[in-house]
This record gives sequence, structure tokens and C-alpha cells, in this order.
Amino acid sequence: MADLSTKYGSLKLKSPVIAGSSGLTDNIENMIQLEKAGAGAIVLKSLFEEEILKEMDIQLGAMGANTFIYPETVDFYDYYDGPRESTTTYLELVRKAKTSLAIPVIASINCMDAQNWTYFPGRLEEAGADAVELNIFNIPSDLNKSSEENEKIYFEIIREVQKQTKLPLFVKLSYYSSSLATFLRKVSESGVDGMILFNRFYNPDIDINKLELTNGGVLSTPGDIYQSLRWIAIMAKRVDCSLIASTGVHDAHGLIRQLLAGADAVQVASTLYTNGIPYLSAILNQLEEWMNEKGYSKLDDFKGMLCQSEADNPAVFSRTQFMKYFRGFPKS
Repeated sequence: MADLSTKYGSLKLKSPVIAGSSGLTDNIENMIQLEKAGAGAIVLKSLFEEEILKEMDIQLGAMGANTFIYPETVDFYDYYDGPRESTTTYLELVRKAKTSLAIPVIASINCMDAQNWTYFPGRLEEAGADAVELNIFNIPSDLNKSSEENEKIYFEIIREVQKQTKLPLFVKLSYYSSSLATFLRKVSESGVDGMILFNRFYNPDIDINKLELTNGGVLSTPGDIYQSLRWIAIMAKRVDCSLIASTGVHDAHGLIRQLLAGADAVQVASTLYTNGIPYLSAILNQLEEWMNEKGYSKLDDFKGMLCQSEADNPAVFSRTQFMKYFRGFPKS
């Protein structure tokens, strides 16, 4: 049998497929199914920074302060009637997951800045989490902020969380950067265990009949893989931490491509919503079949085989490939 184990920062995983943070990872029953299906680790459904602050009852202070990036988001909880997460409930979920599962349990916080909430990863460590994932929400749409100011937020969050916990720290990042390669390298040098490329934001759409904004789709599609595939290939072997691919991996074909590009693992969620949790085992079975066909006994035999680490300037490669494939398109 092929060895599907991989390194996820300092964590050793039995397989390269991680159950990404979603509504599927907010209860023990699903997590047990995910482990049985072969998941290498589970990232719990994210706790939002606003939820931590709301429970601290400081919205009139920190959440209303001018220094808070999006003070308006506190209003969401004043009118939201759906289920709410609490820090107590979340910590209990971590504890139950650790007693129920043998694979690593990674807590997740969806955050925007480094104010007041950063004590919480220390409590996650006490509850038994194996690592913390910071899903950093930062769309650089403020016309009054420079690119340096936008990127500074990431390092402030990382630094403040590192003061609170010794747990392995993973950051889920966006591709919104004026100099993405340089930015990713700097993040990798900040002491994080891994970077997840990339997080998925709300996608706006327009209803032309109702003349209003609507959602452009919560779940990803296989066509969404290309952004992360490009940057995994560019950054593999050029950074000081693990690289994890996210968004658009829906089958073994997508998984294998990301591994060839240089990813240490992938996160999946949308495909499990579409095909069910047991489909995770089908992805791994197909990976193993492909490895056997190619004569690979372990992931390291081919991981990063098609990355761009040997290219002095990956943009040159991208330019020539663009010319090659688009110069004569479409062909008659």
C-alpha cells in the first residue's frame, strides 16, 4: 500500500486531505465520519472574532472604537436570529473532539485585527486543540489605506497570537496583495507552521429582476482551483513553512495536481457538501491507485515535482505559456 502520510507544519498526518472549516465540522458525529473516511485532520468550524468580543461584552469599547476595522459588523448580532456560537460552547467542542478522535483537531478563528480577542488561543490550547488556524479576513477595499498598512494587520495578528500560545499556528490568507510572492514569503518567516492558500470570501452577484445584491455562490467549484494551484507552484520550496491548498479541490484529480505543484496537503469542504462525507475516502482511494500506477510509494516521491522553484522569475514562464495557449485560440 502507498504511504499517504504527510507533514502539516509540525503535525504528522495520516493523509493529505484535511476537512476544512465548515458547517460539517461543528459536531462530533460528522467528525467521527470524517476520520473514518480518512481525513488527516479536522479544522473546526470557525469562531468569529466578533463572537468572542460580543461575549466579552465590550462592543461599546473595542467594537465601537475607531481602531476596529469593521465596527458595523457588531450590528449583525443585534438582528441575527440564527444559531450563535459561544466561546464556552466552542471550547467544549474542542474537548469533545479531542476525546473522540485520534487525528489532529485544529481550532479556527475568523479574524480581522489583533484587538482584545487574541487571549483566546491560549484557552484553545488549554482545551486540548492540536493547532490554531487563523482565517484572516482582510479585503483591501479602503481607499485611504496603503498596501503596507493592509499587510501590517496580518503580522500584528500573528505576533499577538504567538504571545498567547505555543500551539502550531496556521494562517489562511487571501490573494489580495500588491506583491503577493514577497508577502507570502514574509508571512512564512514570521514563525507560522503553515499557510493555507486561499480563503474564500463572500462573492457578490446582482439579481437583475429584484435589482438587489445577492450571493454569488457559497460553495466552490472545480474551476476555482487555478488561483491556489498557481501560487502553490510558485511558492513551493521558497517558503519556510508548510503550504496547504484550499478552494477548488473537489476530487482526486485536483488533489494530485496540488501535490505535484508542491502542496503538503489540501483542505476540502464544498465537495463533501456536494458528494457526502464518505466521498473523502473515494478521493484517497483514487490517489492511491494513481500512485500505484505511477510507481510512487510515498507522497514525497512526486510532491513538488511540477513546482516552479527552479525558475528565477515565474512570471516569465507564465508569460510564455500565455502566449503559447492564447495566441492561436480558438483553433478552427
